[in-house]
Amino acid sequence: MAKELTSSSYIQHHLTNLTCGKVDEGWTCDPHRVEEMGFWAFHVDSLGWSVFLGIVFIVLFRLGIPKLTTEAPSGLQNFVEMVVEFVNENVRSIFTSATNPLIGPIALTIMVWVFLMNLMDLVPVDYLPELAKGVGLEYFKVVPTTDPNITLGMALAVFILTIFYSIKVKGLKGFIGELTLHPFGKYMIPVNIVLEGVNFIAKPISLGLRLFGNLYAGEMVFILIALMMFFSSFAFGIMGIFLHVGWALFHILILALQAFIFMVLTVVYLAMAHETEDH
Repeated sequence: MAKELTSSSYIQHHLTNLTCGKVDEGWTCDPHRVEEMGFWAFHVDSLGWSVFLGIVFIVLFRLGIPKLTTEAPSGLQNFVEMVVEFVNENVRSIFTSATNPLIGPIALTIMVWVFLMNLMDLVPVDYLPELAKGVGLEYFKVVPTTDPNITLGMALAVFILTIFYSIKVKGLKGFIGELTLHPFGKYMIPVNIVLEGVNFIAKPISLGLRLFGNLYAGEMVFILIALMMFFSSFAFGIMGIFLHVGWALFHILILALQAFIFMVLTVVYLAMAHETEDH
């Protein structure tokens, strides 16, 4: 399959989502007609994998819940307890000025869910897309976090939670005061609005784009290595195998680190939303 493609078409194929949307004659899943679909164009592959991996997270952690038994805990139970304790320690170290029983579960969900989505980047780039072709799907991306719609969607959810808790804890007046009276006081309200508004909006955007950028770059490296294996000489193909293994081992650290950073920044933003002291 790959040898019949040019290098540019091979790359473009792997960067194209399975997109479904409504056109004049009805609903279609033709990525070549995205402009006709307009705003309501859905990346079905990214959404599908996100939901599936969310279910995997729920099932794994449900099975790993500690049970009242005299038997030794299973490996899965030990893993779940270790992850929960790790997240709790980080939440306690950041979320010191207030208490909120939902912050821990939110942080746990974000870190594990994002890590599972990132982990799909270790699946060989041609494996699942080729299986999808067998059932008639020409395009099929498998790493949800390489889709800015997914990462910015999660960042938007964090943004909404930040606004919700800011208003809940500080009141509407206090929330508006933060945006209008800092950092230069009441006589510089227009300047304060611009500075605080840009800073406030930049947080979710940078949160989503940071995750997208790192995973997209990692995926591109895997695609370029695959090009060496399929479009070059035998010697370059062998070199590509070693590069693929080396990059995969290194990339595991990036996948985990990006999930951790997304979780920590979410907790930091929510902690700031709970602060009631004047700056």
